[in-house]
Amino acid sequence: MKTRVLGKQNALTVSAVGLGCMGFSHGYGPGPDHAASVQLIRTAFDLGCTFFDTAESYGAGENEKLVGEAVKPFRKDIVLATKLHIPEGITDVEGVIRQHLDDSLRRLGTDYVDLYYQHRMNKTIPPEEVAGVMGKLIEEGKIRGWGQSQSTEDEVRRAHAVTPITAIQSEYSMMERMFEKDVLPACRELGIGFVPFSPLGAGFLSGKYTSQDVYTGDDVRRVITRFTKENMDANQPLLDLLHQFADAKGATPAQISLAWMLHKWDFLVPIPGMRKVERMKENFGAAEVTLTEAEFEQLETKLAKIPIHGNRTDEDIAKLKDMI
Repeated sequence: MKTRVLGKQNALTVSAVGLGCMGFSHGYGPGPDHAASVQLIRTAFDLGCTFFDTAESYGAGENEKLVGEAVKPFRKDIVLATKLHIPEGITDVEGVIRQHLDDSLRRLGTDYVDLYYQHRMNKTIPPEEVAGVMGKLIEEGKIRGWGQSQSTEDEVRRAHAVTPITAIQSEYSMMERMFEKDVLPACRELGIGFVPFSPLGAGFLSGKYTSQDVYTGDDVRRVITRFTKENMDANQPLLDLLHQFADAKGATPAQISLAWMLHKWDFLVPIPGMRKVERMKENFGAAEVTLTEAEFEQLETKLAKIPIHGNRTDEDIAKLKDMI
């Protein structure tokens, strides 16, 4: 698979498409069993993926254990990313970050993390303070690079001035483009990588779901408003456009969605979630789908005319806890 570089300082070279591992533990309904999940993660590596993403909060730490076990045979050949939540109201910021990292290292079965993100921004703790701690961890070799998730341009710039950021991980897709206004241009200016989570709109952009589908258990699509019947029907023009381009390119709607963002930002590496080998082959294959400049401009022009109905918010996803 083609590779890309995240960041200029504390840079990391990764496959052009990575693997978001959350769905193996929670978030999208029942998944494969443990043994099958381990094998699927290893299959991703066999298919050329060298970028694996997890977090301490996925499955209450179980996802880190799963990923750590799965990547153990090739740990030194990949970039392993995880994330921490910094609780509100704490005073010992450094102590808390160090404890969370040590806990993640134990679950992952490794002595360093390649990319360590602050999972969501804490409004009571200055980003500069977190950046200072991350700088120490880089110097000590406990992490190779660091980043933020769902941060603002101001938070990015303030933190980057203290310890250079390797990558920002935030939601980005054809269905959520709010970071194109300021954060993505700032990343390009500062030499920071960008890692879109949910790059296929929680699967909507694959074209494999309909307004008749029913979601159960901890499947986040129960509360993501894009997946209400009304919004699924209203967003059909976007799928029609993707099918049109996919048919012309001999590709799939998911591949066009990923190829679009790979073409637009050369410092960007999406991490779709995949729990089937055929989906891995499809999504990793997007790195080989090349849009000409004319095709890209035509796609951009048509996308600008299509309104998006519904969204994905942390507040909505929090409601899922009371529904399970």
